[in-house]
Amino acid sequence: MPRKKLDLSLTVEHLSILNEKGELDKDLEPDIPEDLLLKLYRFMVLGRKFDERLISLQRQGRIGTFAPISGQEASQLGAVAPLQASDWFVPSFRETAAEIWRGRSMESVILAFGGYSDGALVGKEGEEEEPKNNMPVAVPVSSQIPHAVGIGWGMKYRKKEDVVMTFFGDGGTSEGDFHEGMNFAGVYQCPVVFVCQNNQWAISVPRKKQTRSETLAQKALAYGMPGIQVDGNDVLAVYSAAKEAVERARKGDGPSMIECVTYRLQMHTTADDPKRYRKEEEVEEWKKRDPIKRFQKYLKDKGLLSDEKIEELDGKIQEEIKSAVERAEKLMKDFTDPLQMFDHAYAELPPYLKEQREELAEEIEATGQKAQGKKEEKEEE
Repeated sequence: MPRKKLDLSLTVEHLSILNEKGELDKDLEPDIPEDLLLKLYRFMVLGRKFDERLISLQRQGRIGTFAPISGQEASQLGAVAPLQASDWFVPSFRETAAEIWRGRSMESVILAFGGYSDGALVGKEGEEEEPKNNMPVAVPVSSQIPHAVGIGWGMKYRKKEDVVMTFFGDGGTSEGDFHEGMNFAGVYQCPVVFVCQNNQWAISVPRKKQTRSETLAQKALAYGMPGIQVDGNDVLAVYSAAKEAVERARKGDGPSMIECVTYRLQMHTTADDPKRYRKEEEVEEWKKRDPIKRFQKYLKDKGLLSDEKIEELDGKIQEEIKSAVERAEKLMKDFTDPLQMFDHAYAELPPYLKEQREELAEEIEATGQKAQGKKEEKEEE
């Protein structure tokens, strides 16, 4: 039999509404209420300034290592903005701005990066506001994707109209969990929105070494769902694509994938030195596409922002961050000793952990005695 072409009609669209110069395609401009536009801007600025403060805290040794988000604010906030409180949000390890949008406090983030398990709590009983359906951070790459699909399948089984949104990076598309999750979601038509933050680098591995595919969005087509590529530094484009995908899932029309083409302006984590594997010229070029600056211009053109309002908002945000740091550091002092880290791993500690616990207890006691001695010497002076 002769070969014949199958008429699959598979295409991937690229969406850009607000270009890097802040110029608007009015035909594609989404209908977003003014209060939501200003809220998006506020959280984008908050995400950037909080990121900068966290880097400072880490460099001072006041918290541990973490994954900065600078440059990716539009990809995160434009995506989660269309979600309802009852929808599920399943992050990886670089969605701090989206987590705060969904109700996580900044002090909670600081506590988690400081090594306190209390920072990972999603919600507590007795709170006035019901905790939103947010999953905690997932550090193992793409491990959160099957969890998101499982939640989606469970909601479909219960005939609920809620949606799940999960995030991952370009490197995550090389993991088996990504493919298994996408395949399951496609076969069972789970109400899941897959958001890929393609920030060009999976630690030191560039996008071109992840896959030969022209886009990451086209991977969705193999699993029977639509995939779209958007300018991830254009919050209007991300919001439009996410709103469409969320509405599609809510109606029962199945999953979608969004590839947000963006850039990580900082290091992969604060334990990383990006200068060893990428050129500064590349970073400078991406800075010209800053998502905050272009959105700021858009809001100014609409008469919603002015230089005075920007300055006033910056000051308020800095005060919020300062207060959050103070509250978090007070909580760190109020919490019980670090030996508790050994209490909930095993019913009975194995010998090697008992030994480590004893060593740490001795170190804490010695450090405390040394500190007390210095304090007494100072008081005598």
